[in-house]
Amino acid sequence: MRRFAWLLPLAGAFLAGCASTTTVDDYRPTYEPITIEAHEKVAILGRSDAAHHSTDRDFMDCLAGRMSRANFQVMGEQEFIDALYPWFEPRTAPRHLRRLKAIMQDPMVREKVQQENISYLVWLEGEVESQGMAGAMHCGMGPGTPGCFGYTAWDKYATFEAIVWDLVDLTEEARIRVDSEGTSYVIGIVAPIPLLTPVESEACEGMGDQLRSYFAQKGGGG
Repeated sequence: MRRFAWLLPLAGAFLAGCASTTTVDDYRPTYEPITIEAHEKVAILGRSDAAHHSTDRDFMDCLAGRMSRANFQVMGEQEFIDALYPWFEPRTAPRHLRRLKAIMQDPMVREKVQQENISYLVWLEGEVESQGMAGAMHCGMGPGTPGCFGYTAWDKYATFEAIVWDLVDLTEEARIRVDSEGTSYVIGIVAPIPLLTPVESEACEGMGDQLRSYFAQKGGGG
């Protein structure tokens, strides 16, 4: 194993390079907190009108979990779709405020939204992409080359945008975009060792914390 010791500092260098860079940009008409009652809910809905336009499911689940740490109720996507069936199915769900207003004109939709105490809807779209594979890894079982040696690297990008809609006043309350990027590696030191950049979790953390900061419970803290 001593002859492979030179690969260990290389692994450390790769690990140091696995950190992601995340930026969060948002726009709000006013920076006053959105007041919300304890019984009111903020629902999450992702774009899903075609296979290549479907919002990443893992990110949706992560965002719901991150937002659930706040002092208001969060309704996950599937629960929201089931409660409002069939108005927010992929083929009918709104992608802009004009379409949302048209859906909310239906008295049955308004009544169901009120019954479920859903006051705000976070409409989300985005994806995680991998690009630029580089490097080489060789694996063998012979006496001279047991195991795998070398490395492969690729860039990962996570880009998501969310819009917060008020389902009572039918207005746009906020718009937020998060971009996270980094490089992932798999290095071969006898066995393949993956060193993955956490772009998705970093993007989820940035967007989730920003969304939570928008709301302040009436009579309580933000």
